[in-house]
Amino acid sequence: MGRTKITIDYDKCGEKGKVDPRDCGKCLKACDPAVFIMHEALDAPLDPIDPQEWRVTPYWTSLCTRCLKCVDACPEKAISVSW
Repeated sequence: MGRTKITIDYDKCGEKGKVDPRDCGKCLKACDPAVFIMHEALDAPLDPIDPQEWRVTPYWTSLCTRCLKCVDACPEKAISVSW
């Protein structure tokens, strides 16, 4: 198997998008090997007590089984997987 590339369109989901990943999180729940992490957006103004801007990032892509459950679960179609 070649290297898996997972891309998230942050204009659809995340600090710049119309969906706050804290309210959705469907990709995190659908991914059995837990490839994704949710964290505060690194380029946003930081409020360590109550960060307001969040992002989902595919962090452990080597664990991806290419099942595409994350793609199917995303209501905004913000996730694409290629290899």
